[in-house]
Amino acid sequence: MPKHYAIGVDLGGTSLRAALVSRDGEILEKTRVPSSGNVMASLRKAVEGLLREGVAGVGIGAAGVIDARSMTIVSSPNLPELNGKSFKSLGFDVPLAVANDANAAVIGEKWLGAGRELESFVLMTLGTGIGGGILHGGRLLDVAAEIGHMTVEAGGLSCPCGNVGCLERYASARAISDSATKGLEEGTESILREYCGGNIYKITPEHVYGAAREGDNFSREVLKEAGRYLGVGIANIVNILSPQAVILTGGLTGAWDIFVEEAKKEAARRAFKSLFEKLQILPSPLGGDDSGVLGAAALILHEQGIPR
Repeated sequence: MPKHYAIGVDLGGTSLRAALVSRDGEILEKTRVPSSGNVMASLRKAVEGLLREGVAGVGIGAAGVIDARSMTIVSSPNLPELNGKSFKSLGFDVPLAVANDANAAVIGEKWLGAGRELESFVLMTLGTGIGGGILHGGRLLDVAAEIGHMTVEAGGLSCPCGNVGCLERYASARAISDSATKGLEEGTESILREYCGGNIYKITPEHVYGAAREGDNFSREVLKEAGRYLGVGIANIVNILSPQAVILTGGLTGAWDIFVEEAKKEAARRAFKSLFEKLQILPSPLGGDDSGVLGAAALILHEQGIPR
């Protein structure tokens, strides 16, 4: 039977997304479950729920440093329980391909998203952590691209990766929640307490953005501070790689008007003017949930030469 589909899996620090994708890039069915507990069992169940005749294989994009040949997670600060685990153990009866989740998302953006007409761009995934992938000369660079673990604050906060002062500790979803919680612990007055039902340890970036839109100064400053650190990271990228674009994807892009706009201002202050003037900072049109699964599916579709 002709192989018309692939299953793409985006395995992030908070959630696992899986989708059945057609060779034209249409998502026919998808599922999302928390990436906690027995992650491998959850992954197997999600994929098995999408398997059907005509599936060419399963592509997995996973957060962390990946050995694609052995299909093993070498190191994942946000999914440490998977360190050293090989996805071959899943035992699927169809071909399997594995890549870093942000690298998979780069392929998705080049195939169907904001990168279609670009020859060079850097993708930043803004979620629980911060991932990165680099397209140069029309090709995905086979480098670590652990953008979230560049140092932006010497002697700063400790990171699970073992470094200190990582961008991820200051500009990710987790960082925003932690910053807001810390401020409220210290007695800062804010309507944010109402948004989280009084439980400040369950604050989410969505709560912070909601309060910010209501004019809450504390919430706006939390987002702006995170945005400034993101801008530092973007300026570093621009000064080193001079890409045509930085494409942003993930849930935090929903706070574009505060978080990302502040990042743009900071990046403009820090990057070489001549390089920044040529740069586009773009949101992914694929949405925070879709670029990763589409790119993961493309690992299979493109590898097997299935036409788009």
